[in-house]
Parts: sequence; C-alpha cells; structure tokens
Amino acid sequence: MSEATTPRFRSVLDRFVAYKPGKVVVSPEGRSFKLSSNESPHGPLPSVVDAIGEAARNVNRYPDNNATALTEAIAAFCGVPADHVAVGCGSVGMTQMLLEAVAEPGAEVVYAWRSFEAYPLLVSLSGATAVQVPLRDETHDLSAMAAAITDRTRLIFLCNPNNPTGTVVRRAEIEAFLDRVPSDCLVVLDEAYREYIRDDAVPDGLTLYGDRPNLAILRTFSKAYGLAGLRIGFLAAHPLVAGAIRKTFLPFSVNSVAQAAGIASLAARDELLERVEGTVKERDRVRDALIADGWTVPPTEANFVWLRLGARTMEFSEACDAQGVSVRPFPGEGARVSIGSPEENDAFLAVAKTFPHRD
Repeated sequence: MSEATTPRFRSVLDRFVAYKPGKVVVSPEGRSFKLSSNESPHGPLPSVVDAIGEAARNVNRYPDNNATALTEAIAAFCGVPADHVAVGCGSVGMTQMLLEAVAEPGAEVVYAWRSFEAYPLLVSLSGATAVQVPLRDETHDLSAMAAAITDRTRLIFLCNPNNPTGTVVRRAEIEAFLDRVPSDCLVVLDEAYREYIRDDAVPDGLTLYGDRPNLAILRTFSKAYGLAGLRIGFLAAHPLVAGAIRKTFLPFSVNSVAQAAGIASLAARDELLERVEGTVKERDRVRDALIADGWTVPPTEANFVWLRLGARTMEFSEACDAQGVSVRPFPGEGARVSIGSPEENDAFLAVAKTFPHRD
C-alpha cells in the first residue's frame, strides 16, 4: 500500500482565516448580554411567529426555489418590477453570489478597510484580488477608492453605514464617486443598516440605481427585521444584473420558513419600524453617555457604536467579558458594540465608565 496522503486543498486555504461570529459570554454571577453581532434585541412579531409556525408544518417539502412570493413582496416594497430583485441566504450569501457572478482570477475587488469582515474572506475564496482602501476619519475615502480603480476592477463594495464604524457617506459624495466608476464595473451599495439612518443627506440606494445599470443595492432581513437566524438577503438592480446574480443562487438556500417570515415581516413593516425607532433612541443615548464620560465616538447611523482603542482593544473586550457583556473586538483597532435593550446598554455603559480611557 502506498504511503498515506491527505486530500489536496486549494492553496488559498493555507492563509485563510475562517469567519468568527460574535461570541456569547457569561459573567461569574451568571449575567450575559450579547452586544457582539448587531442583532435586534427583539424577537419576531406575533404575526411573523405565526407565519413561521405555519410554514414549519410543510418543511418535508422543498421550498420554492425561485422564492416567487417573497420576491414579489420585496419588489412591491421597493417599488420596482420583480425582475429587478434577487434573493439569497442573507447578505453574506448575496455577497458570495455577486462575487461568483463577477469576480475571477485576475479581477480586482475594491472596498474600504476596515469594513465588513466578510468581504476579504469571500473575495479571497473567489480567486479575485482584494484592493483595500484605508478609511479616512473612520469613513469611506471615496476619492482614494476611485483612484484605486484599474482596468482590472470588476466589483466595488460600498458599505453605508459602514460596519464596524457606523459612519456614512452622503448623496453628493456617492454620486460624484459613481460618476468616476467605469460602466463595466459593478458597484454594490451595501445597506444592511439602512433602516437606522436618520441623516436626511444619506440617500436611499433604491433612488440611485434607476439610471445606473452598474449599481446594485444590497439589503438584509437580519438587522431591523430581526430575522438573523433565518438568513434572508436581497438585491435590487437592473434586470441584467439581477438576472446574472440569480444564476449563482445555491438551490433551495432560502428555506420555506425564511420565505414566509420575510413576507410576514414586510406586511408588518410599520410595527417593526416602531421598534427600530426605539433602537435609534437607545443608540443616541449610549453615544451621548460615552461622549459625556470622555470617550471619542464617531457619529453612527447604524445599530452600534465604534470605539477606537488601538492596542488596548483586547483589554477592553476582556473587561466587558468579565461583566458578561460581549462586544466585537478587532485586535489592534477597536471594538464595535451593538445597541441592545436598555438593560443591556446600561450594563455596557457601566463597564465603559470604569475602564481607564481618559488622557
């Protein structure tokens, strides 16, 4: 028998670090406040729970692979034809679908950094080359991003609000940037946190793509809609773009329970947005309290705040862990803290107040 060998894997995996989700911690006293994943602190509305229960009765059958009813509901909400919409398994799944449709070895994908941590992972798996453009003042430097475009650039991600900093770019800046992007390069405006924006100068992406065939708008049901555990994302774009993305859909990856929950959530949107308004008020309260206590906190239009901690990031994360408060640390850079319930937010603020942070 020949000498034992192991299967051959792609060389990219030799330097690949798998995605690590936000953790859950428990204090010695048994307290646990998860503020590490930008989730809604609210469970689904009763009408959505009912839809989930009804759909669960038929999980012995495959879901509608085209998600026809969900697609039509999304299209009606967006005010666009159904052929402008593609759905997928969360915005992460949609991002992978986009890369499969556009990226290939030799292509370049441009995005700001730091931004959504799934971007570099999925770009590397696609075989394309990542071009990371540093943030300026914790937000996208659109001039530098435009300058980074080459004839090999095929895809650009613009995360607005940016995750993890919460900062935004406004209409005039976005439109000036889009005017500099070649027409054969696809720009994806990632609006996972769109529902939390209160700055009127930040455009709804759905108002931008009408005369721009190379612009796609990415949304999710995981944040404001409180369906992170069911994984529903969607994209709105010109039919040519949406059709190409649908070709990369992993069959049956948006399950029937998720589809039903998405439809019911859109029907209950007004009630859901009342909850979002409560989160926005808590966001402002948390940021104001941190600033009053001497912290530097950039303006945020998302459901989280960003603390630039540098070398002390992990020390801060460990101090939070000890009190049962889980935050999302990015070693050497800072910590992102989700906005939870008032009780959860107060637990975080108590830790922040005692952590040495003043000069």
